[in-house]
Amino acid sequence: MGEGLSDLLLGVDMGTGSTKGVLTTSDGRILATAVRRHEMSLPRPGWAEVDAEDVWWRDLVAVCRELTAQVGDNRVAGVCVSGVGPCLLLCDRNLRPVRQAILYGIDTRATKEIAEITDGLGADKVLERCGKALSSQAVGPKMRWVARNEPNLWQRATRWYNSSSYAVAKLTGAYILDHHTASQCDPLYDLKGREWAQDWTEEIVEHLEMPRLAWPHEVVGSVTAATARETGLPSGTPVCAGSVDAWSEAFSVGVRRPGDLMLMYGSTMFFVQVLSELRTHPLLWTTAGIEPGQYTLAAGMATSGSLTSWIQQMTGNAPFEQLIAEAEAVPAGSDGLVLLPYFAGERTPIFDPLARGVLAGLTLRHGRGHLFRAVYEGIAYGIRQIIEFLDSEQTPIKRIVAVGGGTQGGLWTQIVSDIVGRPQVMPNQTIGASYGDALLAAIGTGLVPAETDWATVDRVIEPNPDTRALYDTLFDVYDNLYGATKPLVHALSAIQESAFTR
Repeated sequence: MGEGLSDLLLGVDMGTGSTKGVLTTSDGRILATAVRRHEMSLPRPGWAEVDAEDVWWRDLVAVCRELTAQVGDNRVAGVCVSGVGPCLLLCDRNLRPVRQAILYGIDTRATKEIAEITDGLGADKVLERCGKALSSQAVGPKMRWVARNEPNLWQRATRWYNSSSYAVAKLTGAYILDHHTASQCDPLYDLKGREWAQDWTEEIVEHLEMPRLAWPHEVVGSVTAATARETGLPSGTPVCAGSVDAWSEAFSVGVRRPGDLMLMYGSTMFFVQVLSELRTHPLLWTTAGIEPGQYTLAAGMATSGSLTSWIQQMTGNAPFEQLIAEAEAVPAGSDGLVLLPYFAGERTPIFDPLARGVLAGLTLRHGRGHLFRAVYEGIAYGIRQIIEFLDSEQTPIKRIVAVGGGTQGGLWTQIVSDIVGRPQVMPNQTIGASYGDALLAAIGTGLVPAETDWATVDRVIEPNPDTRALYDTLFDVYDNLYGATKPLVHALSAIQESAFTR
């Protein structure tokens, strides 16, 4: 660590597969990074959970201690934490979780409750007030699921958290939730009023206390003396509210103007588009933005990077570099192989938790390289479907910024540009949401102006026009494959579920 440094910012992101931290200067220069890998728990089909104490908090402490050990006498001026979301973590009055945290849209257990609450409140009213239809992404139905299926645990809980707000509570003792995350906790937040929908929260949240709302960059507390001893952070360090990781990542790469779209290649594929004004779509998610007064439109697939890892494990655990090389040797279109990537159900655009993966067109000529390329292409077809929903006359997509670990190999991003038919901007700095958190901390503590942007462009991935006609044909196959197989796949899903209910 160099001499004379001061006013450092610490950003931490608790993602699906790892917790990442970064230490920066106030001009965005990265001084140190730290990573801790972890896994979520999948106890039943359609369930996805995390142990908040043993994973989120343990990793955050380890990352903070590793980074602060490198600071020496320099001052950490601010901390901001983001994480996966929206989640449901129920805690007692001593901030002890009463059960594992239920994760975001990849957890599809509350199907009945989604339908029940939608019918009770009215689908049109939910869309108008919350900006999106209820889906597996929603928190309210999961609350009702716990109340109905685990009533003793529900009664023990006094407060509810998301991943980032749990971290803030552990660091500072403050009970808050940022406006953006709150706007995803449907149907609890009034999007136009930017406040809790009090009548609906009373019906669904019941006895639980509601958190105070804040914007992601706002300082909401300071590191307590006890937490300072545990984490290595200086006591009294300002802590910002933080937010959901995908939005912090979009912020980190300059996706802040109307028409900007972030495409995040992660364990799941996620989309965040900045809007010029509030608009809703029944198959998309309208949310409050990271910055006050901003609205965003979002979408998410249930699998992407997690599916490439599954293929790797199922085919002998070859290094990704080898699998990518084999896929590169396969022609565009994978010799007529088309894959539906619904291995964990699907969120946008079909919102079907009972959907399952389908691989169509297999022959004895197909090998591992074909399978791996078909995974990339199947996800890219899904991306194309979603982008066609996101694009509109009101807020046309002007710029696609690609981020996430999946951008590193080169092949996947090229396939996506070829299938979607649009260029993708590749930023110089793709460290992720923790970098956006550090910038939010810099803004929140007043070290830099609110309009500060640390993002710069590295290169642009242009679509290959030679593959367009073939990919258009195969996209039509993909577009029809779900409807053609849906009844059969639902029957198989019921058989899979029955194994856990006998």
